[in-house]
Amino acid sequence: MKQILHFLLTLITYTLFDLAFLNFFAKKFIEKEVSHLLAEKADLIAGIIFYFIFIFTLIHFVVMPAWKSQNNTKLLLDAALFGLATYSTYELVNKALLKDWSIKLVLVDISWGVLVSMLVAYVSFQILSLLRFPA
Repeated sequence: MKQILHFLLTLITYTLFDLAFLNFFAKKFIEKEVSHLLAEKADLIAGIIFYFIFIFTLIHFVVMPAWKSQNNTKLLLDAALFGLATYSTYELVNKALLKDWSIKLVLVDISWGVLVSMLVAYVSFQILSLLRFPA
């Protein structure tokens, strides 16, 4: 039960951070850079699947190993690398395949991926502590 609660709280944390970023900070920038490529309506199913996969793998590969070693430095470094790898994969494939994909968007989104991964991993680690999850 604690694992499910931990996952859901981490998922909510990521969703809130990402939606705030997308809707309040990056919306006009994204529209300026790639508006001609945007769908009229977002594919919510694809978005939800991505959020679940992203959080599951962040917890599995970053948060739990750091929790077991109780190492905050490892947590933040691994989270930064995770964000770099995951967001770079998306952005650089788009840059390679789409003729109008903006290099500014690539740099901003990869930076966001690194930052949000670190923030969410840190919050997730604190949730484990609050839940008194065994190390």
